[in-house]
Amino acid sequence: MSTQETSIDRLFPQLETELRAEINGSSAFKEVKEGEVLMQTGQYIKSSVLLLSGLLKVYREDAEGNEFFMYHIEPGTACALSMLCAARNEKSQIKMKAVTDSEIALIPIHLADTWVNKYKSWYQFVVATYRERFDELLQTLDNIAFKGLDERLLFYLKRHYETAGALLNINHQQIAQELNSSREVISRLLKKLEMQGVVKLNRNSVEILNPQKLSLAY
Repeated sequence: MSTQETSIDRLFPQLETELRAEINGSSAFKEVKEGEVLMQTGQYIKSSVLLLSGLLKVYREDAEGNEFFMYHIEPGTACALSMLCAARNEKSQIKMKAVTDSEIALIPIHLADTWVNKYKSWYQFVVATYRERFDELLQTLDNIAFKGLDERLLFYLKRHYETAGALLNINHQQIAQELNSSREVISRLLKKLEMQGVVKLNRNSVEILNPQKLSLAY
């Protein structure tokens, strides 16, 4: 049994055995490097993306190239927006990038459509993926609409901690871009968190020292 077959069986046990066999036999498996862009805004999508290892990050990008962080994709999950755009033969409205070295399975869209009717577990997986991403987007919207930048930063750090761990290999400018703010403001808020013992600031990274305080610091 190949490494990919083992990964599919381990990460997607809710799928029927026959379906997992079809995924292994029909998908293109690809290794991507940290920082590699998997999907560009305006690109037509021909495959659905399943993540087998590593971590991916999904952004929204405006006409000027400014990026806004939406959510992470973790092993054992899929990109709902790639599924939706591929199914409708529409251009992507998102940008996807590898946070770490990762391995993905690319499922041809005609098979993903066929499996919705052929396999109940695939239909349930697709619906659950849409629901999970929708809930994450609602959380993001709530933070933008109803909370100040200090609370949005805490929410941002908490989400990264839950998916990527305590060390965030990202600088102040990148955080500012993803929160649609300025580097000076983000640096000031991060410095305040450092003084409270919540984080430790390094040259090109932020280390979360006390994740419990991410909900309490302000």
